[in-house]
Amino acid sequence: MTDLLTSIQAALSLPHTPIPFTSSGALPSAFAVTDLACASIAAAGQAVSELLNRQSGRLPSLEVDRRLASFWFATSIRPIGWSVPPLWDPVAGDYATKDGWIRLHTNAPHHRAAAESVLGVCADRAAMASKVAQWAKSDLEQAVVAAGGCAAEMRSWKQWQAHPQGRAVNAEALIQFSAGGSQAVKPWQGSVAQPLAGIRVLDLTRVLAGPIASRFLAGLGADVLRIDPPTWNEPGVVPEVTLGKRCARLDLHGKTDRAVFENLLKDADILLHGYRADALERLGYGVAVREKLAPGLIDVCLNAYGWSGPWQNRRGFDSLVQMSSGIAEAGMQWKKVDKPTPLPVQALDHATGYLMAASAIKLLAERLSNGGGGTARLSLARTAKLLIEQGPETNEPLRAEDDNDQGMLVEQTSWGPAHRLQVPLKITGTPLQWALPAGELGSHRAQWW
Repeated sequence: MTDLLTSIQAALSLPHTPIPFTSSGALPSAFAVTDLACASIAAAGQAVSELLNRQSGRLPSLEVDRRLASFWFATSIRPIGWSVPPLWDPVAGDYATKDGWIRLHTNAPHHRAAAESVLGVCADRAAMASKVAQWAKSDLEQAVVAAGGCAAEMRSWKQWQAHPQGRAVNAEALIQFSAGGSQAVKPWQGSVAQPLAGIRVLDLTRVLAGPIASRFLAGLGADVLRIDPPTWNEPGVVPEVTLGKRCARLDLHGKTDRAVFENLLKDADILLHGYRADALERLGYGVAVREKLAPGLIDVCLNAYGWSGPWQNRRGFDSLVQMSSGIAEAGMQWKKVDKPTPLPVQALDHATGYLMAASAIKLLAERLSNGGGGTARLSLARTAKLLIEQGPETNEPLRAEDDNDQGMLVEQTSWGPAHRLQVPLKITGTPLQWALPAGELGSHRAQWW
């Protein structure tokens, strides 16, 4: 456990201070998923503690609950009298090919359309399975990706080590920091109770990793404004990740909305984005443009497969990276079954989200000292390497969830009332608490408070 935490502390230039983890047990997995949950959440908490130490002269103590950290890596919301929509499209999933396994990610309508442009329209999994079975896995992966879709053949860790993209990711730092060229003098407006009060976070991320980061920042008092394109939706995750945020829609291909976006960016302290590496550049918002519009901006970005190598601009998601990097294959060996076995939760997304939040807070602490902005780059594939190299953890099961694990407050979401699980991270004097309930995408105006 300490190896994971010390690796993350080193990546963030945080002191190698031990942080207590309470309760016991772990999620059943070939890898140390609960340890990764605890270490990534602890590092985000430690970044807050160090910020407060710099600004108030007081270093709050921290602790992380192993059970609650594990549960939050699955889902934190407990609806009362309603249900969160299913996470997966009906034909998304793992399929046997002529020579192995492939995963198709079809949650977004245009990604399903891309897969069906290669395989033909499929009404259900059985129809899809019969078509996939006629293909070789590498050929199908290449065809779906070339069509603008998302797919990953199952590789072993050894095969990933030999792959050009695996080699490229292995050479990257867990978090790639760089200093920004411009300055912005803005005093700390926060407090011990709300360290990020007065901080504006412009969130362009979707699905899980980035939204986990902005949810954490919102819980510390930041004003988080999430921007989505006009038609985007992700009903299976919105109730989980929009807690504490306002959500608006803009079309960055339209002149009027671009002007609105540029005004928002001009006043932002932190920008989170998870587009493919070249996407903002193609929209005309490359690094130089962002720095010019927002001097002193803290720019935190992630992608799926890393920032170098042949796949740096490839579409990808947690479940696909697990297939590519050897996690699903190792899970299959561990469980002694004949099909891909992913992690019990989307741990690459969640962990990378907390590492993004920690990076943003570290860069903010530095900006408060020297006025300079900065950039942090992370990837799901590099987080996967961290987890794989840690090896297995304890086999002791977690004690089952009970009503005492839920917070007392009832959250009045857009879909109905809900409880949240109690927060796994305790920072003395700094409660993680959210002013806004989870709400629908596009339910607010694109403006700062």
